[in-house]
Amino acid sequence: MRSDLSSAPVSLHAFDFDGTLTYKDSFTAYLVWEKGYAALALAFLRHPYMLTDYLKTKDRGALKSHLLFHLMGPIERKELEARFDAFVTATGHDLFRPDAMDKWQSLADSKRVIVTASPALLVGKFGHLIGADLTIGTELGFDADDRLTLDLASPNCRGAEKVTRLKATFGDEVVIQSAFGDTSGDFEMLKAAREGHYRVFKAKP
Repeated sequence: MRSDLSSAPVSLHAFDFDGTLTYKDSFTAYLVWEKGYAALALAFLRHPYMLTDYLKTKDRGALKSHLLFHLMGPIERKELEARFDAFVTATGHDLFRPDAMDKWQSLADSKRVIVTASPALLVGKFGHLIGADLTIGTELGFDADDRLTLDLASPNCRGAEKVTRLKATFGDEVVIQSAFGDTSGDFEMLKAAREGHYRVFKAKP
């Protein structure tokens, strides 16, 4: 029996972000908002290795980080954050599924954590908008001058990495009361939860 209540395991509800709380991918939506479809297509034409490497490795993290770098260049962290802020301000709640937000709000008295493969620097701002206790996501890489690099600073937060990151943040005994996801990249998190919910949210704004 635990004598110190403060050492009790953390209990939380874990939500994937893109496709679960939202009806489309927030990272892609940001890139289109920032640069437009033509710029995305041109980036792939100018740097075809991104697709060929992805087809070989299936490394979605590398694909995302390289695409962002080729579109934004070695942008300073504070400037990139400002661009993310502007996107979230312009977008507001437009990306969120109404039925997902109903469930999210019903758990307002509990700890709610977003666990996403998208950049934490971006999704964290959406998390703040809807009152998430924490956003865990893929960490972008920045050099000694705090400028964006080609490579990520953490593994892509997908699959088993989601559970690894939850345990690293809240302890190995973390209790995932419920988890919500919509792709195979969420399976491990759903299995680790007492209640795993797959593709339960369907509504669009």
